[in-house]
Amino acid sequence: MTSLRLSFTLSVILALWARMSPAADPPYSIPYVDLDDQLYRQVVVDHEPGQYLGHPTTVLLEDGRTILCVYPKGHGKGGIVYKRSTDGGLTWSHRIPVPESWATSKEVPTLHRVIGPDGKKRIIMFSGLYPCRMAVTEDDGITWSDLKPVGDWGGIVTMGCVTDLTTGPGHYMAMFHDDGRYFTNNPSQTNPVTFTLYKTLSKDGGLTWSFPEVIDMTSSHHICEPGILRSPDGKQLAVLLRENTRQHNSQIIFSDDEGQTWSQHRDLPAALNGDRHTGKYLSDGRLFISFRSVQPRGLTSDHQGDWIAWVGTYDDLVQGREGQYVVRLKDNKKGADCAYPGVEVLPDDTIVTTTYGHWSASQMPYILSVRLKLNELD
Repeated sequence: MTSLRLSFTLSVILALWARMSPAADPPYSIPYVDLDDQLYRQVVVDHEPGQYLGHPTTVLLEDGRTILCVYPKGHGKGGIVYKRSTDGGLTWSHRIPVPESWATSKEVPTLHRVIGPDGKKRIIMFSGLYPCRMAVTEDDGITWSDLKPVGDWGGIVTMGCVTDLTTGPGHYMAMFHDDGRYFTNNPSQTNPVTFTLYKTLSKDGGLTWSFPEVIDMTSSHHICEPGILRSPDGKQLAVLLRENTRQHNSQIIFSDDEGQTWSQHRDLPAALNGDRHTGKYLSDGRLFISFRSVQPRGLTSDHQGDWIAWVGTYDDLVQGREGQYVVRLKDNKKGADCAYPGVEVLPDDTIVTTTYGHWSASQMPYILSVRLKLNELD
């Protein structure tokens, strides 16, 4: 009992210390919690001196403790590195051998758990630009296929998000964007540049995908890098979007019919302004959304380009409210080059969020995880 009391007291003290850490005033009214210096939360997944390691994604297996992680050796491109953890992200394997074709990856790899109409479980990994390619494992990542073209089309960060649909067993929708450079083998970028948001569907548990359909196309708002969430009642889909002109806040759209039609995109609150939103629900129904911080137009602060997270509810997203609080997970030492994160929630509600960044001054980016529970911060 004494050790439990000490552990609880320590977590309370650390949470209070984090809340009081000095930082420039953020452009929102909700509390700001700084975990940057709490090294005990941080686990180095991979660090190779002189080598750029970036843009990881993760997937948590059903045992609640095995996490797979992939990332490129380079900025959004380069050979794919693969690691796994069998203890909930506390320790990580050496780099695991992968098929030779993975060395030819042109872009950010993304991992997704899918289940076929027959109940067969798979994990699929996409690699973008043209053509979009995919690798498959049917034994939870022990063996993988080569990267093979999905179709005669491509895009940027394909597929950044994948969600199951209620239209039938094994039905999935994936989303991505393109700016005219990679959708076909013949680039046709317009002036002004137009960003197009696409969806593609699978009815066989992610093995094959339909030719992409346009969801949104605009030159005024460069909406991209979608991150999808389903409402707690399962009836609505929300997609958070990066806005790349930097003239507007990040955007959000909604669908009430499993992605057949979508609302007009609108601004997210300043507390959610940033890039590559990745969110998961906690057992109490709240959302933890990790992303790269971008300050709204005309505002500057110490938080620009850092790895942060937002805590709130799905209803906050619907109503356009600021949410409950913002957490700085790690200070990025160089510009805004960080945070294409994976977010996993363990059975005990421990959040394991993983990304890349310039975490050490004058060093190449490397892969880092941060571990936390919301009850330590509440």
